[in-house]
Amino acid sequence: MKAVIGFLLMSLQVAHAVKTSCDGRQNGTQCFGVLGGAVDIQLMDNVSEIPRFTWKMNNSLILIWRNNSIALKKDNRIPFFPSNGSVRINDLRRNDSDEYKLEMFGGDGKSTGWKTLQLFVEAAVSSVQLVTECLSQGQMKVSCVSQGDSPQYSWALDGHNLTDSELFSRDNETNIIVLRQNISGHLVCSVRNLVSNSSKWMNLNDCGFIFINCTSNGTQIAKWVYKENNTLCVEPTTVPPTTKYTIVAQLPVMGGVLAALVIVLIASIVFVCVHKDKKITKVEKENDDQEMTYADVRIVKKQGRRVDKSEEADVEYGQVKFSKKPRTSQTNPTMDDTVYAQVRRAR
Repeated sequence: MKAVIGFLLMSLQVAHAVKTSCDGRQNGTQCFGVLGGAVDIQLMDNVSEIPRFTWKMNNSLILIWRNNSIALKKDNRIPFFPSNGSVRINDLRRNDSDEYKLEMFGGDGKSTGWKTLQLFVEAAVSSVQLVTECLSQGQMKVSCVSQGDSPQYSWALDGHNLTDSELFSRDNETNIIVLRQNISGHLVCSVRNLVSNSSKWMNLNDCGFIFINCTSNGTQIAKWVYKENNTLCVEPTTVPPTTKYTIVAQLPVMGGVLAALVIVLIASIVFVCVHKDKKITKVEKENDDQEMTYADVRIVKKQGRRVDKSEEADVEYGQVKFSKKPRTSQTNPTMDDTVYAQVRRAR
């Protein structure tokens, strides 16, 4: 196991054995190097014009140049290139972080000037991972885990910086944030330091909580609860404040009411039709029981000619009315049912 861990650490160092560069010709320059990597530092322009110079780290001598040649080189990790006046520090270590001083001398051995630079060596950020955890009230805790020195964190959701409406914990420059309930989207954690940067993203899903706001047994309930284990307000009167689907949620109820109205309407139509048919049948039956009665029958003389006694006179009927037939059978079935009343002969 130790061998495997050692191999992984070695691979990590090789992967980040990057080379940086720095211009140290200005006094007070800051240079940065990656731990395990290399840094090239430009010390001067023309070495041949400088008879002698020394380069020290915190007053510890590293290099002496005299008469166009290297008179002293303390560390083989730090080669000097006279052709361009630069040095390189290989296999950077943490203790290489310090102040470096270049001092130049004339032919008489007197100092003609000096300048310093500050070197910072840091481990590059790497292996960024995102770890999520759902809290008891539905918030989501997200941790951004990385390796490296002095990491600085920044967060973004769907391309924009996190806002107070999305953050339950406001400090978004740490490696741990807490998001409010029902926040989802494309979350990115970016990590950087002085020598490197890296990032990691993930698609967030909410923790499965819903907002309950209703009255149960006379008690007002307004809280976030886990949907799968919810026993409060099985039929909530309201939905979460951020929901956009109130009408859709009411569609099943509206559909049931509409179906009930259609059934009642059809039943009413059938009842009216049946009742009307029964009434028509009753009227027709009553009409069948009626008989015709003639009243005020008169005989009138035909105009324009003499009436012959043997000829029948014209009969005029008036006051025609109907009466119900008696329910009992006729005593004389052969007789005609027609009744004439007040028959008069007209002169």
